[in-house]
Amino acid sequence: MTRAGPLADHLQRRWFRYATAFMAVVVVALILVILQQLWTQSRPVWSEWGLGFITRSEWNPVRDEFGALPFIVGTLLTSVLALAIALPVSLGIAILLTEYAPRFLRDPLIFVVELLAAVPSVVFGLWGIFVLAPLIQQHVMPAVAGSPLGILPIFGEPGPGYTLFTAGLILAVMIIPIIASLSREALMAVPRDQMEAALALGATRWEAMRYVVLTYAKAGIFSAAVLGLGRALGETMATTMTIGNRVNLTVDYFQSGYSMTAIIANELREAATEIHVSALVGIGLILFLLSFVLNTLGRLILMTTYRRDA
Repeated sequence: MTRAGPLADHLQRRWFRYATAFMAVVVVALILVILQQLWTQSRPVWSEWGLGFITRSEWNPVRDEFGALPFIVGTLLTSVLALAIALPVSLGIAILLTEYAPRFLRDPLIFVVELLAAVPSVVFGLWGIFVLAPLIQQHVMPAVAGSPLGILPIFGEPGPGYTLFTAGLILAVMIIPIIASLSREALMAVPRDQMEAALALGATRWEAMRYVVLTYAKAGIFSAAVLGLGRALGETMATTMTIGNRVNLTVDYFQSGYSMTAIIANELREAATEIHVSALVGIGLILFLLSFVLNTLGRLILMTTYRRDA
């Protein structure tokens, strides 16, 4: 019995190591299979236009003319706007829940924030159609156009309620719970001694939070922002319902546009020609690679930050 115990533990550790390695290989293999399928199905469009498919702006299924640039620009504009709005709001929520909210309010607020993440995207889309789009059309766009911000090229003449701006706001609301929850976890992971040491040295509570806690947790907050951006890039239903779905190469947030996910959702089942299907799958491949590149850059920045702090 004394010799069987260590042997059994050794075998369990070995099999556990093999099982976890197998799971990791399955994930990598699945990514490669998806990439291979996207490349195979989109090969006709790359054979026809090459990398020019990315820079072309024409989209005419009747004449079999396809270009992905309007959808790439629309996706990036809405996602960047969503992150710019959601990040400060989410960080404020995380700080409130970590340091300032009284105990009797903290748990209910955490529950509400997490519940918001469970709302289906189609519900956000309906809210955008019936509430947010009319509000933006009647009040927000005229106010911004009449302010000094109206001189910026990203805010042109007020258009319909279904715009890049509306889609960006919807995406911001959808990613706030994700960034807020992950940022709160990052702030809670900061050793309490760091905060107490700053307070003991005479710093105010806000100064300790700003210069000590946020600095310590910046890597985790950045990871939350990257995950939120990835969520915004891949959202389909809410974006499709609020962006306007008009092939329009523009940087004006007050105009209708299109996203990569929306064009795939709207046209894939109705695509009648091989080149049309290939173009849609090609856009899916671009979206896949774009998400992969952004997450990789985020990881590299995190690694650089960790090395510099070390």
